[in-house]
Amino acid sequence: MADSLFFLLLGSNQGDRLDQLVNAAVKIECLIGRISASSSVYQTEPWGNRHQPFFLNQALKVQSQLTPTEALRMIQCIELEMGRTRLAKWGARTIDIDILYWGDHVVNLPKLKIPHPEIQHRKFTLMAMAEIAPDFIHPILKNTNQQLLVACKDDLTVTRFTN
Repeated sequence: MADSLFFLLLGSNQGDRLDQLVNAAVKIECLIGRISASSSVYQTEPWGNRHQPFFLNQALKVQSQLTPTEALRMIQCIELEMGRTRLAKWGARTIDIDILYWGDHVVNLPKLKIPHPEIQHRKFTLMAMAEIAPDFIHPILKNTNQQLLVACKDDLTVTRFTN
């Protein structure tokens, strides 16, 4: 079976946020597949619920032999192991791992939508994706990540994170 190429977005706004991203990436490499590229880490104003700490976010390009549903199961195991609780939509979290794209595939299952339905509305996602895959074409919208970033109306603060 050939490897699939896909993109993930990591996010954390609880505890040692940078350490959470690093630990999640290590677990992804062990359980899901090889990380072939990673964006800078971005500090982002919370999206959806602004009354919480800022997030750190990072996009990863991953190669794996898993299917999207198998990868989702492994992602949920990683999130649970890292202390993720799902108490409120857009709430604070130790780690959040979203599947953004799975090559040029479109998946529309009750618990899994690929491409992620909010990519084009989230500057923090598009900035990270434009860094590692600017010319990757959204399989539904038919625009590149760079084009989507330029057109994005999201005005939340997103800055490159430095320690």
